[in-house]
Amino acid sequence: MSKIEIEGLYKIFGPRAKTQAMPLVKKGKSKAEILKQTGCTVGINDASFQIEKGEIFVIMGLSGSGKSTVIRCLNRLIEPTSGSVKIDGENIVNLPPEKLREVRRKKMGMVFQKFGLLPHRSVIDNVAFGLEIQGLDKNTRLEKAREAIDLVGLQGYEESMTQALSGGMQQRVGLARALANDPEILLMDEAFSALDPLIRVGLQNELLELQARMHKTIVFITHDLDEALKLGDRIAIMKDGEVIQIGTPEEILTEPANEYVRSFVENVDRSKVITAGTVMEKPYALAVNDDGPHLVTRKMKQTGHSTIFAVDRERNFLGYVSIDDSIELTKKVPLAEDDQAKRNIRGIIRTDVATCSPETSLNDLLNSAANSKMPIVVTDENGKFKGIVSHVALISGIAGDETSETEVCS
Repeated sequence: MSKIEIEGLYKIFGPRAKTQAMPLVKKGKSKAEILKQTGCTVGINDASFQIEKGEIFVIMGLSGSGKSTVIRCLNRLIEPTSGSVKIDGENIVNLPPEKLREVRRKKMGMVFQKFGLLPHRSVIDNVAFGLEIQGLDKNTRLEKAREAIDLVGLQGYEESMTQALSGGMQQRVGLARALANDPEILLMDEAFSALDPLIRVGLQNELLELQARMHKTIVFITHDLDEALKLGDRIAIMKDGEVIQIGTPEEILTEPANEYVRSFVENVDRSKVITAGTVMEKPYALAVNDDGPHLVTRKMKQTGHSTIFAVDRERNFLGYVSIDDSIELTKKVPLAEDDQAKRNIRGIIRTDVATCSPETSLNDLLNSAANSKMPIVVTDENGKFKGIVSHVALISGIAGDETSETEVCS
């Protein structure tokens, strides 16, 4: 996996880019003003950000925003006007042609919107084409090509001609070709944009499944916000060559940087993006399984609630206790014995409560919320208690209203 660092990146198209257009850019002139005065087009305007190893980093924006120019500067298919593009600390802007070719061949794979397949070659020969250019022997490149074909689910189509395949299958061939050399970085420029909606959704899901196994550093370009929110670990939104905001899907939705971003996200189905971890609250109180029923009953009466969630000393979630069960137990346990911790609530802890992880979307919680009056409990991967999602918090999260937290009294 590779880390990408972009700093002060500019790309201006036109013969007077450096002599006339760049000074105007530095003065803050708009893209339209620079075009009018110099005839030059600003593609990228002072972009600076980092792409972490193993993340899917989505760059999105409308046509002409500069997103595709950025990805082509990452492998120097387009030469930057100014700035640096570092891959694992090495600035590829300064690399000589031979070294640049080596980086492209060994570290990068690219998938385009237009499949770019060779119509006179079979699927396996298309996938092996890049390896052939590298000079690998036939047996080795065919073996690697078959592995990539298996990855993208095209087993059995190795000898088929690409023209006989559907658009979705052709794009799988393009993806397999990019993966055949096992690149550390995968550049995907509007890779699914030309496909029918159902095929597009299917390939999005397959890409996420592949990434869960491969852990590549993926830069994905799209103009579709729903696609960006679904795929991106982080998203960069561009306008007129500038990076307007970078953040996680939830940050983009809940904290838009300006009106431009806000207009992008206003019609998004928040329930599919916002997660339980974002809206969860701290409960009014917690009971420990070693607590006696007198203490637990007192906690519920003091807070005015009829149930209390229970954990152990390591904060592993166990379930909940009802006030009726707790009061009934107090009748059987003298107060003095309760204070001496000779009796506890372990026998009255109920487990019929829904749980979820912090990453669970609000949409996935709706059914559980509809079938229970209890809040949904949020636990980590080890089963430790993190918080609760109340019905109010769930509705507020979907609607876009802020929720407040209450104090834990344990």
